[in-house]
Amino acid sequence: MRKELRNILWPGLLVGGLVMAVFAGRHYAQTASNAASSAEVIEQGRQIYADQCASCHGAQLEGQPDWKTPLPSGRLPAPPHDAGGHTWHHPDDILFRIVREGTAAIVGGGYESDMPGFADLLSDAEIRAVLAYIKSTWPERERTYQENVSQPH
Repeated sequence: MRKELRNILWPGLLVGGLVMAVFAGRHYAQTASNAASSAEVIEQGRQIYADQCASCHGAQLEGQPDWKTPLPSGRLPAPPHDAGGHTWHHPDDILFRIVREGTAAIVGGGYESDMPGFADLLSDAEIRAVLAYIKSTWPERERTYQENVSQPH
């Protein structure tokens, strides 16, 4: 009887924990998205981007050349973060996790990427500042689209 109960409880607890994690992530992303990005935060993000991101993603957010074509390693070059890229297609919670944990950790399934996680280098507030800076450079259409995909459904 105990073994049967354990076999029922553990999967239930695991699924419940995953559901709670998803809702907590969405709540966090919504809270971060709703916070107004001041000029000071955007400037801080610009400086951090220049120090930590521009060497791969470009000083003007232009990404690496031929960013859609795999390198000899099979990995993709760093994409642009300007309106010509696809960053604005992703919701805030995914963008935050990619910067914090790295692309491979988010995509999973053995996917390999040169994009590392920055959790050991940047605080959550600094990551949000970088994202605020990137978003501040997008035209209105891309910002509106990205705000809409960031809303919980």
